[in-house]
Amino acid sequence: MIDDIDIAAFQAVVRDYYDAHGRHDLPWRQPESDGTFDPYKVLVSELMLQQTQVSRVIPKFIDFIKQFPTSASLADAPLSAVLRAWNGLGYNRRAKFLQEAARIITNRYDGTFPDQTAELIQLPGVGVNTAGALMAYAFGQPVSFVETNIRAVFIYHFFKNQTAIADKAILELVAATLVKSGPRTWYWGLMDYGSYLKQSAGNPNRTSSSYSRQSKFAGSRRQIRGQVIRLLADHAYTLSELGAAITDKRLDDVLDELLKEGLIHKAGQRFNL
Repeated sequence: MIDDIDIAAFQAVVRDYYDAHGRHDLPWRQPESDGTFDPYKVLVSELMLQQTQVSRVIPKFIDFIKQFPTSASLADAPLSAVLRAWNGLGYNRRAKFLQEAARIITNRYDGTFPDQTAELIQLPGVGVNTAGALMAYAFGQPVSFVETNIRAVFIYHFFKNQTAIADKAILELVAATLVKSGPRTWYWGLMDYGSYLKQSAGNPNRTSSSYSRQSKFAGSRRQIRGQVIRLLADHAYTLSELGAAITDKRLDDVLDELLKEGLIHKAGQRFNL
């Protein structure tokens, strides 16, 4: 397939879309005063953007960076403060992973962010694709990776009328079409174009082998977990007080789960962050 595609034409489509419609003002796409990109800020944005819409992430990212401007400041903060800052984004384990990663960077790497894929994937919450995003966005390295918007672009252009499309096949095309002289901007273009295609072309990712419809939030355990964290962000609660606010019979199991994960704590009869 790679031999049959017009790489230059494909690159032009992506570039033209990004030039005309790209989200150039996203806060995590802004360089530092010296023109570099802070890998800590990139990591914060990448974990926040996992399964969360950009519009919801923007204000939370800005506030989070104000509270924790560096990995060291995040590492030193109590988890309760981090969870309060994260409140509203959901999937609160991401906040815990982020702080654990900040502590590793502070303690193991003396505050210097690792810049190799093998080291990045050792950080909590960072898989191969997030590591690839960090390499491209923070360090400007031409590393190939796949995520949901990128997947949508390549399926739409190169896998029409196919099903069960594996990421391995997509990754080969990502590597073949990668703009090595400017991977950061190239991936931003893919991301924005892919977001547009998912809204306008019936989400091409439905034909991916890795596609799974996100479970319904209303009535889910995720909803209960979020309710508990939101309540405890204000003050400590007893079990009976939580039960009065959250009447779902799964509350006890959810509390046990959150305790085991270290997202909440219990002191005497009261639960707290």
